[in-house]
Amino acid sequence: MKKSNFALRLQPSLMEEAKKVAKAEGVAVNQLINVAVAEKVSALRTEDYFAERAARGDIKKALKVLKRAGKGKPPIPGDELPAEPPRRRQ
Repeated sequence: MKKSNFALRLQPSLMEEAKKVAKAEGVAVNQLINVAVAEKVSALRTEDYFAERAARGDIKKALKVLKRAGKGKPPIPGDELPAEPPRRRQ
């Protein structure tokens, strides 16, 4: 794997937080920054991917498919919705 160097200037408070997180995770700050950049790039690419897919979508066809989904099939045990929605992790 080819590596490249980049001089990164971080605010001192951000660098301190990065060091704390890296230590807690048991990784080097460099590795933490690599993973953080990879996660951000992945999130942005995923957003673009879904935007491209949505642009190709055909709402009329999708609604037609959804209209006949499950037709003639009664609900089976386990299809019920929970009384309360699951709590989101924060």
